[in-house]
Amino acid sequence: MLRLQADLTRREALAFALAALLPGTLSAQDEQAQDDSDANRLFRPDLAGRPRARITDYENDPFIIGVEEKIRCTCGCNLDVYTCRTTDFTCGTSPALHREVVGMVEQGMTAQEILDAFVAQHGEAVLMAPKKEGFNLAGYFLPAAAIALVGAILVWVLTRRSGQLVEAAAEPDGGGAGVSADEAARLEAEMRNLE
Repeated sequence: MLRLQADLTRREALAFALAALLPGTLSAQDEQAQDDSDANRLFRPDLAGRPRARITDYENDPFIIGVEEKIRCTCGCNLDVYTCRTTDFTCGTSPALHREVVGMVEQGMTAQEILDAFVAQHGEAVLMAPKKEGFNLAGYFLPAAAIALVGAILVWVLTRRSGQLVEAAAEPDGGGAGVSADEAARLEAEMRNLE
């Protein structure tokens, strides 16, 4: 269906001119239909990221996920292995660590044995949280002790200052209020008159 000449855009006018000059060319509607048929096709899948390995039953096994959430990915992202392998699809380290965990599970190792094997291989930094023993206990208790100490100091300082303010207001000479005895007597007389 042809539109009026005033409604044609420059692109459509050129397409009509080209179609008139070259017999057998596709119309704009035919080109749109061809583009829609190719919309769901990925021509170069190798450019879409690393190829995904076959999904196994171990991908979502709660035991493996629990172990992987305690191991830090060594790629430098500071995420646990499970989070890294399920969110960062460009990381090549977390799938390799996942394969190591799966291999150890297939050998019949317990969760603690797997964690111990990773600590032996990569050091204690591979754990998401340090072991609760020895000097590491300072990392668990020192922040809470520091917060409690600062809170106690703050309460002591505020209590001391409020006590000084109460003492200054209760002094018979007017304390630090800057009121002379004559002014205080006149103020008391005015307050009695208001009652």
